[in-house]
Amino acid sequence: MLEPSHNDELPVIPGKRYFTIGEVSELCAVKPHVLRYWEQEFPQLKPVKRRGNRRYYQRQDVLTIRQIRALLYDQGFTIGGARQQMEGETAQHDASQFSQLVNQMIAELEEVLEVLKTR
Repeated sequence: MLEPSHNDELPVIPGKRYFTIGEVSELCAVKPHVLRYWEQEFPQLKPVKRRGNRRYYQRQDVLTIRQIRALLYDQGFTIGGARQQMEGETAQHDASQFSQLVNQMIAELEEVLEVLKTR
């Protein structure tokens, strides 16, 4: 197992669609029971569950787990602090997307206005 401060030494994520909990455990250098615990603590982490409650993680889940790992192990956040950090980043991302959408709509409306003025 890697030392907590070696997040940059984690293996490359293969180009697969789904990963088992064992594969994610190896890719993120975190034990499976820790992953199951993090699922309860971080709402962003929701693996697909199939037959017999088997978990299947997608690439985005693996990236999220690596981000959580970095916050907890490398940056020293508590679970609560890491959760707040993750929620803050999600809110910033949502606000940024909203702002881009509004700007795009304004540009399109200005184009429509120009077309209407020429008629």
